[in-house]
Amino acid sequence: MQHLGPPVTNDLSLSFSSSLSLSRPLNPTPSPSPFRPIQLQPLRILCVAVNPQHDQPKNQRLRPLPENSPRRLLKELAERKKYVAPPHKRAPPKRFILKPPLDDKRLAERFLNSPQLSLRSFPLLSSCLPSSKLNSADTTWISEYLLEAKQALGYPLEPSDTLDEDNPAKQFDTLLYLAFQHGKGSGSERMKARHVRYGHSRLCFLGQYVLELGLAELLLQRYPRESPGPMRERVFALVGKWRLPGRIKAAGLENLVFPYDEMTKLHRRDREAPVKSVFWALMGAIYLCYGMPEVYRVLFEVFGLDTDAEDCQPKLRRQLEDVDYVSVEFENKQLTWQDVVAYRPPEDALFAHPRLFRACVPPGMHRFRGNIWDYDSRPKVMQALGYPLKMDDRIPDIPEARNIELGLGLQLCFMHPSKYKFEHPRFCYERLEYLGQKIQDLVLAERLLMKHLDAPGHWLQEKHRRLLLNKFCGRYLRDKHLHHYGIYSEQVQDAYEHNRRLRNPATTAIQQAIHGLSYVVYGKPDVRRLMFEVFDFEQIQPKPV
Repeated sequence: MQHLGPPVTNDLSLSFSSSLSLSRPLNPTPSPSPFRPIQLQPLRILCVAVNPQHDQPKNQRLRPLPENSPRRLLKELAERKKYVAPPHKRAPPKRFILKPPLDDKRLAERFLNSPQLSLRSFPLLSSCLPSSKLNSADTTWISEYLLEAKQALGYPLEPSDTLDEDNPAKQFDTLLYLAFQHGKGSGSERMKARHVRYGHSRLCFLGQYVLELGLAELLLQRYPRESPGPMRERVFALVGKWRLPGRIKAAGLENLVFPYDEMTKLHRRDREAPVKSVFWALMGAIYLCYGMPEVYRVLFEVFGLDTDAEDCQPKLRRQLEDVDYVSVEFENKQLTWQDVVAYRPPEDALFAHPRLFRACVPPGMHRFRGNIWDYDSRPKVMQALGYPLKMDDRIPDIPEARNIELGLGLQLCFMHPSKYKFEHPRFCYERLEYLGQKIQDLVLAERLLMKHLDAPGHWLQEKHRRLLLNKFCGRYLRDKHLHHYGIYSEQVQDAYEHNRRLRNPATTAIQQAIHGLSYVVYGKPDVRRLMFEVFDFEQIQPKPV
């Protein structure tokens, strides 16, 4: 085959071919020559479109076109004329579309008819009720599944509506229904209702802090010599979100959490979040209706928590030798959750929580009585905090004994671990700080629930987090000029003098330890007084000019 034209290359951007074959040869008459006749092959004509830059030298081929070249300008104009479709914009979800506000009359009717304002004697319980009355879909779930839930948790099967008005357990059926409406997975149409969605999230918001405070009180009394680090590891091993599906299955509640799915076949992220939400909401509902002792019973009898299990033990670490005494009730005895529930303080007790005070404040603190801090700093700290409080005591000697113990507890709150911890591991504020973190979390959560009746749980969670940031806790203490009374070692004191920011975590710990001490001495009302009247955590009091 004979090719006409320039050779074909592989880098052509455009090519086409046309072939022409002749049916008869051009010279059909045989040649009289003695030589062998020549057979002409069919003529094929190949037309090729050649790249115009092919014939140029390589150095000129890679050279870009000049800026004022007409070809360059035409090429840019053609690219600009190309139509580019804009990205598809989704319509905003309906919950983010602003709606006109309700007029004053309808808004007043909505709040006055809400079950949240029906209980005057139980404001916290009333704030966790649904914002509107239950509808037919809600009562259908209650009639079908509530008996199974109450039987699994160990409660009587009679409706709670038959109880007296003064009994908070009268609302248990409603709160138990809200606790199981997590709204994830199949069959979550009921959660689309606003009163169900908000009611469950508010219960979940409260229940997580109830759970943490209950376990903190138990572990502080069960392990009187242990530092907070191992106790936090025990709590994570007992009620971490990776553990909760097993707890729910042990109680036989997996069919109520996932009525249309099999829990063991679900992916981990689809299984743990709903179970954690339901577990926390159950703790909140039980706490509101029956109190903390019933929370312990459900945790250890129904869900099967075991603090002595091998997989719930903290990791091994170097332990400091504890040569100090513990209280007599903790000596050679490890308290159980039944002992914590059955304990009733005597009528003439010095403190609101006597055993918890002795678990956090070691008896050896009496060696610091009468030192320089006790004479110089303690009166100023007590005056700034409004101590001592007036109490109705039948025995005249009780206030004096309480004030002595309160002064030693305050000195422990200001005692940094760098001072005595290596020789006496419990002579620092760590255990009181651990308790104070949990009680201030619960106190603020209760206040936000009663203050914002119409707010969902995730909004309350974010506001709670922002109000209790560690930097704010230390700042409130420094605003009262109480950070000057901290007890540090000389090395740490010199480091704080050179860099004042280093002391901020210490002032935060002192602030939380003061809350823990006020809880064990005077109870939860005094924690509220310190948080919202003395330190003004919500920052709503007028500032001095």
